[in-house]
Amino acid sequence: MPTSLKQVVVVGAGIAGTRAAETLRQDGYDGELTIVGAERCAPYHRPPLSKKLLSGKVHRAGIDLAPQFEMEARVLRGASALGLDMSSRTLQVRDGDDELALHFDGLVIASGAVPRKWPNGPLPDGVMLLRTVDDCLSIRERLSSRPRVVVVGGGFIGAEVAATCREIGLEVVLIERSANPLLAALGGELAPHWADLHRQHGVDLRVDVGVDEFVGNGHVQAVRLTDGSQVPADLVVIGLGVTPATGWLEGSGLRVDDGVVCDATGTVEGGTDVVAAGDVASWWHPLYGRQLRIEHWDHAGRQGAAAARTLLAGRDRAREYREVPYFWSDQYDVKVQMLGFPTDYDGMEILEGDPATWEFVAAYGRDGHTTAVLGTVPGRVDAYRDVVRTQAEFPPSPPD
Repeated sequence: MPTSLKQVVVVGAGIAGTRAAETLRQDGYDGELTIVGAERCAPYHRPPLSKKLLSGKVHRAGIDLAPQFEMEARVLRGASALGLDMSSRTLQVRDGDDELALHFDGLVIASGAVPRKWPNGPLPDGVMLLRTVDDCLSIRERLSSRPRVVVVGGGFIGAEVAATCREIGLEVVLIERSANPLLAALGGELAPHWADLHRQHGVDLRVDVGVDEFVGNGHVQAVRLTDGSQVPADLVVIGLGVTPATGWLEGSGLRVDDGVVCDATGTVEGGTDVVAAGDVASWWHPLYGRQLRIEHWDHAGRQGAAAARTLLAGRDRAREYREVPYFWSDQYDVKVQMLGFPTDYDGMEILEGDPATWEFVAAYGRDGHTTAVLGTVPGRVDAYRDVVRTQAEFPPSPPD
């Protein structure tokens, strides 16, 4: 551990920031530790927000992120980072009505991401975003009145919200600009199966179309689409993706390019003893030979721990983070799990089973190497971890 490390500040109290703070203490850091969290509540699991918490299958307390152990830290909740001065090693923070200057000699940037705003002006009542637990509870309260629901955006959040609303018996229209939901994540071969899945469960899926305007006098009553059609709506949930929360870093000298740019150890370009993790971080991944910014829960937690270890070891002695990315999504009775990163693939093969039965494993490849494996048989992708980690020949043979 660098002897100069006496004051560490963690910006962000989500899974990446929490795991970073816990790892600092677990691995022997005994100096001052301050955690700056934008939300007023304690850390919690985000995946249930679009699924079981939204449907009411779990209660609010059931998503709290249990601490791995007790740690001594100053925690500022409902606080926001305003700016960063690397020359004085000072972080400006707004905490309620107060503005604070926090000095540091080690900094973990885990400020996450924020939902993309609706580009066409203010939103009427009944048009909502889902990012925080408060968002989820507000939407859930409205679902109790049995509204007609329109979901705008067919990424994972939008698809999961649509599935959850159908499971509790609501009318749902899902609007997606591209040819299929989840197209960017799953690719052109498999995404149509998820379109079929939603239609089979009663979702009115509209693809290759966008939103022209929200219709209503104060409260939304309908959504007018770019093809001229109009969809009745009592509640609209917008899921247009997120952007990394980096506005507070403007003028800091740290490099920002679709996230905070880091090397393979998590060290931020342009800073000393500054690391980043989670949705805000664009890490160089040695396995893929490119910068990756990955917005998934498992990845954020592992990356937060790795960033803390880099801070403790110092850049010269830190290990590269080479973990294989992993994510999952539950929609109806189908769980999709993926190991790896399939973007820019040039081949896709079904290795086991049949997509028509919803029990299958598929591999993605590029330049003759396996870059990712997707499966709908719970846990089966784990057998392919070494295949992805070593980027074995594509298509790979199913492991025993």
